[in-house]
Amino acid sequence: MESRRNFVKAALTFGTAAVASLKALAAQPTGHDKAAEHNMHMAARHKGRVSHPVLVESPDLPQLPWRMDGDVKEFHLIAEPVQQQLVPGKMANLWGFNGSAPGPTIQVYQGDRVRIVVDNHLPEPFSMHWHGFEIPHNMDGAPGTSQDPIKPGGRFIYEFTLHQEGTYFYHSHMAMQEMMGMLGAFIMHPKQAYDPPVDRDFVILMQEYAILPSNPTPNSMNMEFNWLTFNGKAGPATTPLIMRLGDRVRIRMINLGMDHHPIHLHGHTFVVTGSEGGRQPKTTWAPGNTVLVGVAQARDVEFVANNPGDWMLHCHLPHHMMNQMSSTVGPLTRRPGMPMGVSMENGMGMLDGTPGAPLGDDYGSSLGRGMGVGSTNDQPTPNGQLSPERAKQAMAASMQKQEMPRMPGMQHGEMQGMQHGQEELSENANQVPGFPQDAFMEGPMMAMDKMVEKPENYGLRPGWSGFMQGMMTFVRVLEPEKYDKIMAMKAKQSPNQQEMPGMEHHHHGS
Repeated sequence: MESRRNFVKAALTFGTAAVASLKALAAQPTGHDKAAEHNMHMAARHKGRVSHPVLVESPDLPQLPWRMDGDVKEFHLIAEPVQQQLVPGKMANLWGFNGSAPGPTIQVYQGDRVRIVVDNHLPEPFSMHWHGFEIPHNMDGAPGTSQDPIKPGGRFIYEFTLHQEGTYFYHSHMAMQEMMGMLGAFIMHPKQAYDPPVDRDFVILMQEYAILPSNPTPNSMNMEFNWLTFNGKAGPATTPLIMRLGDRVRIRMINLGMDHHPIHLHGHTFVVTGSEGGRQPKTTWAPGNTVLVGVAQARDVEFVANNPGDWMLHCHLPHHMMNQMSSTVGPLTRRPGMPMGVSMENGMGMLDGTPGAPLGDDYGSSLGRGMGVGSTNDQPTPNGQLSPERAKQAMAASMQKQEMPRMPGMQHGEMQGMQHGQEELSENANQVPGFPQDAFMEGPMMAMDKMVEKPENYGLRPGWSGFMQGMMTFVRVLEPEKYDKIMAMKAKQSPNQQEMPGMEHHHHGS
C-alpha cells in the first residue's frame, strides 16, 4: 500500500510539474505566436468578407471592359495582327485580340447573359470558339458546322446565357491561327465565392512559338518551339504574382499550344480545385506541388501563402525553361562574340536522316546570320564533342571575339541594357563536350534587371533575371510592410490592367 501511495504521489507531483512547465513554455514568445495571431486575423477577415468573388488578375494582360444593354453585358473583341515584345529587344509578329496576344481577360458571373461582338481584322477568314461553353450550337463558333467563317472585315455577334462557373477560354478555331497567339481567358465567377474563399486570384495563359532569330514571325507549322510564354511574356519579362503572407491564393492556368506543361511551384503545397470543366469536388483535392496542364486544358490550384520568399513558378520541361533555344545563340550564352546561326534543325542537332549527323561538326552554331552575310556550316561549336582541330579553332575564335554588337532580333540598341557580369568559366570550358548550351540569355552575363524593372520586381536579388527564362515567373509571398510598399508603387504608375466597368456591381439576377 505504501509503495502504491508513493507512486500516486510521485505521479501527481510529476503531473503538476509538467503542467507548470507547459504553462511556462506557452508563456515564452515563439515564432508560432505571430503565425497563429496572423491566422486568426485572416480567419476573421474571411468570415467577414462579402459573398462575391474577388476580381481575377491577369498580369501583363488587360481586362476587357463591357457595357450594359438592358439585361445583357456587351463585350467587343477585334481579331487582328499584333506586335508584341516577348522580352526586351525581342519583338514578335503575332495574331491576337484588341492589341494583345493572348487577348484581354473576360470576366462574368454565373447566370449572366452576354453579347460578344467580334470583328475580323485579319487578312483571312476567322471563327471564334468558346472553349467548354454549354451554349446553343449556332453560337459554338466551329467554322463550317455551326457558322460560316467571318470574312476579313466582317463581323459576327455571339449571344448566350452562361449557367456554368469556372475557368474557361476563347480562341480561334482555325488551327494555324491558334499557333499565332489567338487565345484569351474567359472567367465565369460563381454566384457566391467558392469555399474556402481566396484573397488573390490570378490567371496565366501558356503559349509557345517557333521564331528564328532573324525572323520575328512564328513558323506556325513547326514542331519545335523556342519561345515559351506566360501571358504573352517570356522570363524575365513576366510579371510576378504578388501576395501578402497568409493570403489564400488561386492560380488558374490555361494551355493552348502543342505541348503539355508540368507547372511546378516552389516553397508551397497546393491542391487542384478546378479544371476546364469547372470546380472539382473537395473529395478529389490532393496535395502536390506540380500539376500537368495538358493542351486545351485549364487547371486551378489553391494554397495558403504561408512561406515568405520569392518562389519560382515554372514549367518543369527543361527546354521550356529557356528562350530562343536555336542556332543563332550558341557561344553567346557564355562568351561575348559575333552573332551566329544556321537553321533551327542544324543548330539543335535534329535528325535529318543522316546517320550520326547530330554529332558531326556541321551541326551547331555558325557564323554570319546576324551580320546579314548569310550563314555558313563552319561552326566553331557543334553539339557533339569537338575534334582536336575544331577545339583549337573554337578556342581561338572565342579569344578573338570580345565584342557583341547586338543580338539578332534586338531592336534599337536594347542590348545596351544588359548587365554583362564577370565570366565564371573554367579555362578549358570550350573543350568540354556539351558546352555551351544553346539558350538565349542564360546565366549572370545576360542579366537584364534594369530592362524589366517594375514595381512587382522590387527587392529581388541583383542579377535574378539572368536565370529566369521561358515559362517562368515568381510567386512573391511578402511580409505586410513590403507588400504595402509594392502596392503603393504600383498605384503611382498607370496600371497595366484596368478595373472592369461594372464588376463592382451585383451580378445579373442578384
